[in-house]
Amino acid sequence: MSTEPQARSMPSASPASSASPPLSAFSAPSARHRVLVVSPTFHGYWRSIEDALARRGHDVRTLRYDAYDTVAAKALLKARVELPERLHLPGDRRAAERRRVTDRAIAALAEHRPDRVLVIKGDLLDERFWDALADTPRILWLYDDLHRHDYTTAFLREVGPVLSYSPSESAQLRDAEGVDARFMPDAFDPHRVGPSAHRSGEIAFVGSGYANRFTTLGELAHRGLPVHAYGRDFSRHLLDRLRTWSWSRPAITASRDVPLEQAYRVVGEAAAAVNIHGLQTGHAMRTFEIPGMGGVELVDRDDVEMFYDVGTEVAVWHDLDELEDLARRALADPRWAQGLRDAGRRRTLAEHTFDHRMETVDSLWD
Repeated sequence: MSTEPQARSMPSASPASSASPPLSAFSAPSARHRVLVVSPTFHGYWRSIEDALARRGHDVRTLRYDAYDTVAAKALLKARVELPERLHLPGDRRAAERRRVTDRAIAALAEHRPDRVLVIKGDLLDERFWDALADTPRILWLYDDLHRHDYTTAFLREVGPVLSYSPSESAQLRDAEGVDARFMPDAFDPHRVGPSAHRSGEIAFVGSGYANRFTTLGELAHRGLPVHAYGRDFSRHLLDRLRTWSWSRPAITASRDVPLEQAYRVVGEAAAAVNIHGLQTGHAMRTFEIPGMGGVELVDRDDVEMFYDVGTEVAVWHDLDELEDLARRALADPRWAQGLRDAGRRRTLAEHTFDHRMETVDSLWD
């Protein structure tokens, strides 16, 4: 895939598109804009954002500022930046990479002359990028917890509207720090792939490997549940061990990273999909993707109730015993499971798609 900015025309309907609200169900933007989306590659979520903006009538291009699309590019990043950092070699390797990435972003601004810019995370861009924006209206979508960014409060006050997936952090920024911050949760893209009637019989997990996830999934497997984890931190493939700088793996069935469309299918077709958060203050994409795909979501956060009805649309667990009980019920009680699948998908399509989130973005440009 090219690393150059790409124009996105309105996509044709896919089999899943008919299940999502039509464009007419959303308020039309006040004006059509040339929008540049500046985004990390991160599993291709940029494509869902780009498509949703295009469906609203905008001329949209995307720059993936951290695009390392070839094996050679990935190897160079390891050799030039990650390995020297791990060996504590002298020199600031990240600074040189930030300069290179920022140069590309500034070139994209000059080439495409957008009248609106949506920056997602932007963690590799230095101050020259923000200077180059001048007075172009922009929105910064933090996309992650505040401590994972190095933005100062003073910068966030000046940059323009700031979106956060964390209700607590957006409130803190707004009420205590004077930042024009808004809460905007993550979302699901029903246009990528439709739900499937096939059932894998797995208790599935898709995502990164944190210590609490290793422990929880390992114990669940030890108790005899058919756990299957997908992701480089769980995979025993040599390349994944090298990519993660780690050799040890939990004693569970595991597969390599899967593309987002396949991840959607995995969580939808599983007997149940486990959603285990780390120390995030907001809800991860999987919170919306599992029910969006008609999956049975077993989630570890009571505050999911701000998005879904607990017990009828998703199921919440608080400890391993409760998680085991819910997983076994999902395997043994298809009627109960189907009820969660149907209700969770209906709620997601009605309230939690990228079309809904980009309607919010459109309301903030002016």
